[in-house]
Amino acid sequence: MSEQDRPTLVLVGPPGSGKSTVGKVLGRRLGVGFTDVDAEIETRIGKTVADMFLQDGEGAFRALEREVVAELLSRDCGVLALGGGSVLAEATRVKLRGHRVVSLTVGLADGLRRTGMSTARPLLAGVNPRATFRALLDARAPLYREVATVEVDTVRRSANQVAAAVLAALGEGPDELPPAAADAVDPDDRPTPHEDSPLPDPVLGRPQG
Repeated sequence: MSEQDRPTLVLVGPPGSGKSTVGKVLGRRLGVGFTDVDAEIETRIGKTVADMFLQDGEGAFRALEREVVAELLSRDCGVLALGGGSVLAEATRVKLRGHRVVSLTVGLADGLRRTGMSTARPLLAGVNPRATFRALLDARAPLYREVATVEVDTVRRSANQVAAAVLAALGEGPDELPPAAADAVDPDDRPTPHEDSPLPDPVLGRPQG
């Protein structure tokens, strides 16, 4: 596979790690597009991921997810953000070999606050989302590390700072991260000062996971 037939880089990580938010920033900085696997799936099936979980079951979703991920990994789609559970499939982990894969990490409290324990996150919509999220982190963390080229922490960093850290880790940016201005107009410059503050959306300025 040539460099033209693969994403510029791939983002993995649990819900709330900011893959979509940071992915859009990275796409702008690298001058490439941004593709989100969950959004691509929703476009194809004409309904939300949550609805597919409810109506068709997780098995059907995971099968489609594997198919979509395999397709996107074989073409130039800019910065590619995988769904949080994509790495559960061994076939997907094998296909990620040879790609530049960035694992974005997040703690339990931050992850829960950023996702808002929303029903839009099917696996977190149960009776005890805290316990569910902890189990999810414990189960998936080794898989994220297995596929990652580099690992970047998102806690107490703005979207711009996380993007800068990613580029620095990949050898494509400055070693020092730019400080976030307290009164910045750009929402991507607003840091995550404590665990109940979500990353802002780079386009709309709304909190996103």
